Amino acid sequence: MPAAFDDLIAFLDSLAIRTTTVEHPPLRTVEESRALRGEIPGGHVKNLFVKDKKGRLFLLVLDEDAPVDLKRVHERIGASGRVSFASAELLEEVFGVKPGAVTPFGAINDAEGRVAIVLDKAMMRQARLNFHPLVNTRTTGLASADLMKFLRATGHEPMVVELGQYGGGVE
Repeated sequence: MPAAFDDLIAFLDSLAIRTTTVEHPPLRTVEESRALRGEIPGGHVKNLFVKDKKGRLFLLVLDEDAPVDLKRVHERIGASGRVSFASAELLEEVFGVKPGAVTPFGAINDAEGRVAIVLDKAMMRQARLNFHPLVNTRTTGLASADLMKFLRATGHEPMVVELGQYGGGVE
């Protein structure tokens, strides 16, 4: 059984990570998020769950407005050939979340370390970041440094590279 919102918050608390969570109607896209987020402080992101030709899984996390060239991003993240979006079934199996709720917090459910987490360097310069906490009816904010702390505590050593500045942009 994958971790749920309460499990995630308890885990973050156990790491002494301070968070703020806001409830809202379901948000599945960046556009929906912009329309309903109100005044939630901090950076807002997009999360792309992708796989390479050998089936290796990656979560690309970058600012919601940052372009990313999916035809060339493999050169930056060490993927084997071009990446493509992974299936909803695989997302649910590995990260325990449904499409529309993709989040680096899903690392709590990836005990086998199947997903390489790739964080955009420019995004990580923001003091505070916001993510869905395993569901798309809430947004949880935390310090950028605490995101790194959380990921490492789940056994994921994130790559921090320039994603959004790389090669112009397709989503």
